[in-house]
Amino acid sequence: MHIDRHTDSHPPVSTIRTARRRPHALAAAGLLAVLLATAGCSSSGGGESLKAASDQGAAASRAEGAGADAGGKRAAGAPSTPKPGSAVAQHVIRTATLSIEVKSVPKAVAAARAVAEGAGGLVAEETTERIDDMYDTSHLVLRVPQDRYDEVLSRLAGSGTLRSRTSNAKDVTGQVVDVDSRIATQRASVARVRDLMDKAEKLTDVVALEGELSGRQADLESLLAQQASLKDRTSLATVTLELDEPYDDATDQEDEDTGFLDALAGGWGAFLTMLRWIAVAIGAAAPFLAAAVVLLVLWRLVRGRLPRRRTTPQEPSTAPQDPSAP
Repeated sequence: MHIDRHTDSHPPVSTIRTARRRPHALAAAGLLAVLLATAGCSSSGGGESLKAASDQGAAASRAEGAGADAGGKRAAGAPSTPKPGSAVAQHVIRTATLSIEVKSVPKAVAAARAVAEGAGGLVAEETTERIDDMYDTSHLVLRVPQDRYDEVLSRLAGSGTLRSRTSNAKDVTGQVVDVDSRIATQRASVARVRDLMDKAEKLTDVVALEGELSGRQADLESLLAQQASLKDRTSLATVTLELDEPYDDATDQEDEDTGFLDALAGGWGAFLTMLRWIAVAIGAAAPFLAAAVVLLVLWRLVRGRLPRRRTTPQEPSTAPQDPSAP
């Protein structure tokens, strides 16, 4: 009897295995029910499919926002807490402005162009003009590699008399890392929407997903433009160069030192100028005077050929005179 009670207190091995398999069976039954429900929803009207697509798009948007926030946090903390064994590249925007007085602006412009191109850079902008037909001035914008920035500044400053120099350096490492992280997140988001479009069967679902894809693609292109701008400004430094020729004060001093001979020369010049104006006036009036003379000669000739009128002498009056008249 003792053996029987001990045997009854332990269930059979098959019972234990059946009990262990019950959770797996329940999970399989639940998964089958979900699949059947999904199949029923897909066979129903287009409104439910559109709602499902919208829910999937909203879920993707939330996932994208969470990924962007996480990427922004990683970008903000990347420079200060790099991973072990990895170094974060530093990104700096450098700009400088130089004002230099040179003896010949054309020669200085050619030399500055040679310096920039020799360093692997380029001349992005050039404006040269001549003032009062006496002095030249030029405005140059040079783009040079960051590793040759100091060398180029030194060579440009030594091309003449340096009047002023300003430089600026801005660290944009955090901004570069943040933009890179956002681009990666946005690309993943675009890929998810495209995957949903490939699986969509309803026209309404395709239209809704196309609108979502267009917006995300526009955001991705904007981030790519920011990335390209940052890469350009951090890879090439900008140097603005102002070149001017020295102003000669000797001409002004000669104008101020006037004497008798200068006054005589000025008076003689004025007299000659007056004679020239008189000659010009006579030349302008000569055709009219010539025409008047010709008309006067013709009038006299015509008048001389006209017959003259004969005047008869007055006969004396035969009337009796009044004796009382005085």
